Amino acid sequence: MIRIGIDLGGTKIEGIALDAAGGVLWRERVPAPQSAYAQTLDAIAALVRRIESGLGESGSVGVGTPGAASPVSGRMRNCNSTWLNGECLREDLSARLGREVRIANDADCFTLSEATDGAAAGAATVFGVILGTGVGGGICVGGRLLAGPNAIAGEWGHNLFGGPRGGLAAGRACYCGRSDCVETWLSGAGLLRTYREIGGGCPHECGPTESGRSASVGPDSSGHSAPPLHVRMNADPCTAVDPDSSGQPAGAAAVATLAARGDPAACAALDLYVDQLAFALAQVINVLDPHVIVLGGGLSNIERLYDEVPARWGAQVFSDVVRTALVPARYGDSSGVRGAAWLFPLLP
Repeated sequence: MIRIGIDLGGTKIEGIALDAAGGVLWRERVPAPQSAYAQTLDAIAALVRRIESGLGESGSVGVGTPGAASPVSGRMRNCNSTWLNGECLREDLSARLGREVRIANDADCFTLSEATDGAAAGAATVFGVILGTGVGGGICVGGRLLAGPNAIAGEWGHNLFGGPRGGLAAGRACYCGRSDCVETWLSGAGLLRTYREIGGGCPHECGPTESGRSASVGPDSSGHSAPPLHVRMNADPCTAVDPDSSGQPAGAAAVATLAARGDPAACAALDLYVDQLAFALAQVINVLDPHVIVLGGGLSNIERLYDEVPARWGAQVFSDVVRTALVPARYGDSSGVRGAAWLFPLLP
């Protein structure tokens, strides 16, 4: 029997079919309906049926979501695709497809994929990390997702960040209603804000100013004002890596490019980011003691993280040796949808 995985994103829905060995039999992306729950159900059901029709067999269905189901009500919560919040997604999809559907947070799916046959395959304890528009995490123990009574295992992005700030002001507002969550410092928006506050410009809109001071952030080329950095968005320029029309690198990932060119603000921002990531992951190591930490998301492409973060986290770990490995994801952007497919049979 094939395994079908669905990755429900803010702008696209991706479907994949895997054989028993994890080989890809089918992959397809379709636009995600916006602000329309019923149409979202229709799009997922149609994609599943198209995959099954094309392959000539039915399969199990797992769905990675941008939020989580409440352990009390079963309704979706904390979704940045806000039209999913309050809905019984698992039950509704199961009814549409006439079979059990399993759902998990997209960070959990990422972790499951990498623990099953990815960069952390065979490791006893795996902590998966998403560093992108937001900061997410998941935990696999013995090849199975760790699921606790509160359905929040691995959600380190909304722990209070108590690490180094490089003299920058505390009090960064998070979309969750709290301040100074890990996400406000380690997400793409967080790194971009750090770069601006240190004295860089805006690499997405105009690059550093001649004086090195922050450029004003006004309307973009469409005439719309830039959204506040504490607002989580479905599509965020903060993790873009391609140059924009002016030739400047775009988004927070571009801070690494600017640092390589010797931009002083970018060098300082990226060095602080490495310190902050080392501090935050050290707190995870102290509690979970994972064998492997796998990084995914747009900022995971910053190569220096894999040498410099482990070199710095030891000072915060309550041990005389740290053997935890820090590695990039094997499957990159495909890990989420692959992990959704692996929800069968690896979840109880």
